[in-house]
Amino acid sequence: MPQKGGRMALKWYTVVVDCLDPQKQAHWWADALDWEVVYDTPGEAVAIPKGMSEDPVADLAEWMARGQGLVFVPVPEGKTVKNRLHIDLAPHKSQDRDAEIARLLELGASTVDVGQSDDVTWIVLADPEGNEFCVLSSRDS
Repeated sequence: MPQKGGRMALKWYTVVVDCLDPQKQAHWWADALDWEVVYDTPGEAVAIPKGMSEDPVADLAEWMARGQGLVFVPVPEGKTVKNRLHIDLAPHKSQDRDAEIARLLELGASTVDVGQSDDVTWIVLADPEGNEFCVLSSRDS
């Protein structure tokens, strides 16, 4: 998978989330995304898509196509300002977007106002530790 000039792209491997309770956060996100927690220690908890192998992959193209995970690590301070980076979630057109939002709220998410107007096509939510994320409109691509 060489790029122009013979350069290779790096793989986006994980998103690391600082939090007060890595285990609780990892399990919350695993429930929200229907993923699984595959590593869970006091210093780090990791959630990945179900069925994603943790086995080494020798083939570069296969390795590059593998999905990303979420890593949760402990920090002593709580969240105090709006995220500079957030995750966008999107339901498939065959899913009931409002039901998915209700499910996330039942799991412990909360609605958040980050200054978005009333006519946007997404909703801003926050996980139990206040990290913002968006649920986009339904889509199939």
